Amino acid sequence: MHLPDSNDVNVEIAPAAESALGGEPSLRHLLRSPAHGGLGSAHGKAILMGEHSVVYGAPAIALPLVDLQTTASVREADHGSISSDLYTGPLEGAPARLQPVITALRATVDRVGLSFDSFEIVISSTIPLERGLGSSAAVAAAMVRAVSNAAGVALSPEETFELVQVAEHVAHGTSSGLDAHAVRSLSPLRFQAGIPTPVRVGAPMAFVIADSGTSGSTSAAVGGVRMLRKTRPALVEGIIESLAGLAESAIAALGAGDANALGATMLSGHEHLARLGVSAPALDALVAAAADGGAYGAKLTGSGLGGCVLALVDPDQADAVSDAMMAAGAAQTLRTTLPGGQKETA
Repeated sequence: MHLPDSNDVNVEIAPAAESALGGEPSLRHLLRSPAHGGLGSAHGKAILMGEHSVVYGAPAIALPLVDLQTTASVREADHGSISSDLYTGPLEGAPARLQPVITALRATVDRVGLSFDSFEIVISSTIPLERGLGSSAAVAAAMVRAVSNAAGVALSPEETFELVQVAEHVAHGTSSGLDAHAVRSLSPLRFQAGIPTPVRVGAPMAFVIADSGTSGSTSAAVGGVRMLRKTRPALVEGIIESLAGLAESAIAALGAGDANALGATMLSGHEHLARLGVSAPALDALVAAAADGGAYGAKLTGSGLGGCVLALVDPDQADAVSDAMMAAGAAQTLRTTLPGGQKETA
């Protein structure tokens, strides 16, 4: 454990929570005191490059979606309860989909020695569920921070990661750890062999995210690539090698602030993922629509077979790209901007 510094404090409270508190330091302190409970937050993430190839040792790049936030609050109560978009009611009656966050709650309570017997939990989130944008990891990270703040204990980054991973294993069976790192990082991360490394961004990058309206299937997509690798090993190995090279090209483009180069890399990445069989007609249509609407580039993000498409845009073209993707069948579009020149921090 370590004493919190100013960077820890800034990432513990979501922007929405700061606004609600009016920036009043005394109120922020109350939300961190054991007598009044605790507040925590985390953000979404998107895979820029490296889906599937990361399984075979290639690097992946994850982007922080700081405009998509999850906030969790925990306070002592006479009876355990939870309020969220998925379920509101007694804690013991929570559905299976909320078990990961309850696991995070209990594991963190044990770790920090919080003395509450019963909890009132409130979760709010702007991260779409089951779309490959890190929703489950963000909720778990927000819960870990809320409980540790309620106890007045500053967990180390390693301890926080470990507790989020406990929840992620419940949610997904096994977890690489990429999401658990990415939803807590303010900079993009290069992730390889379980090790995250911050990536520099030379200039702001604006993105439009299109929700296809259907959830992806990680198990089906990963299983499909595995089967293709057995039947056509040379093809898959070649694609993995190409995706690894594209990941490094994307890192270079991010560092240089070169949107044109990054967009071209994204389009190439999508083509390779389609050759692996993890795209879908709806995703291909959204990528094409983004390009027609003026995007620098676009690709599926996440496991594929559904989920979302990530498009890199000029801010002045964001409306046109969003409209084009909606016309091509997107259920909704979201926007986020990756700041440029920020301090590298994981």
